[in-house]
Amino acid sequence: MIYVIQTALELGFMYALVAMALFLSYRILDIADLTTDSGFVLGAAVSVTVAAAGHPFLAILAAMAAGSCAGFVTAFLQTRLGVPSILAGIVTNTGLYTVNLMVMGWSSNVSLLKQDTLFTLLKNTGIGGSWYKLLLAAGITIAAGVFLVWFLGTRIGLSIRATGDNADMVRASSVNPVFTITIGLCISNALTALSGAVVGQYQKSADINGGTGIVVIGLACLIIGETLIGRRSMGRNVIAAIVGSIVYRFIYAVILKTGIVPIECLKLVTAIVVALAIAGPALKEGAAFQKRKMSASASRKGGN
Repeated sequence: MIYVIQTALELGFMYALVAMALFLSYRILDIADLTTDSGFVLGAAVSVTVAAAGHPFLAILAAMAAGSCAGFVTAFLQTRLGVPSILAGIVTNTGLYTVNLMVMGWSSNVSLLKQDTLFTLLKNTGIGGSWYKLLLAAGITIAAGVFLVWFLGTRIGLSIRATGDNADMVRASSVNPVFTITIGLCISNALTALSGAVVGQYQKSADINGGTGIVVIGLACLIIGETLIGRRSMGRNVIAAIVGSIVYRFIYAVILKTGIVPIECLKLVTAIVVALAIAGPALKEGAAFQKRKMSASASRKGGN
């Protein structure tokens, strides 16, 4: 049982980086960035490949740089070439499949056998004991969350937040929304790649299909966290992303352990949860309208 809890916490912190990335692109910029799936694999592929060459620390930085480049391509297609945001993400996502294969040496998967990773290096120091993986995963995610909160409070960060609210207003304030969208998507995809990089070194492997459905899982984590924590401040939003990811991983672990839902149906269940959560406000408003309608109808009948 302790192992299940430990693993759920480790994966929860690592995948929380994807939820943070989607918070930035989906919530702040109001852009449905579908680069996430292949961006996650890109981070894992670069991280594992560079770590295999003996540079586990450099692997993390290289993965984030690669993710930023993917975000730049998506932003360029959207802002300079007039491609709709959803299609821009799909185009980049499709092209990254080949790029990821190139990074992995035209193999569908690569692995780290006896090479060092960030996790093995920390284990050798004895810090954290048997919880060293959780310590590293939590440290990286919390550091990224603190950076994101700080960044969104800077002048550029505030401009990015304003762009998501009203791009025309930002443009009238002499701020170029093309620049803010590009910066936002670069950072968002860097966080996604960071998640893939950490997971790649955690699992000591990268698979070309390892990012399938990551965008849906990330949205599920984000929405679960927002439901539990709320969205009143930037700090609370980041905490919501982390908490939502951990809760999702615990739910995932319980399903695997108890067999309540067949593992083959897990992605379908996740998709349904995300759809209901996104549609929640509209469903709530519709139910309230129907309640008022029925109340008004009853009042008219009572008056007659």
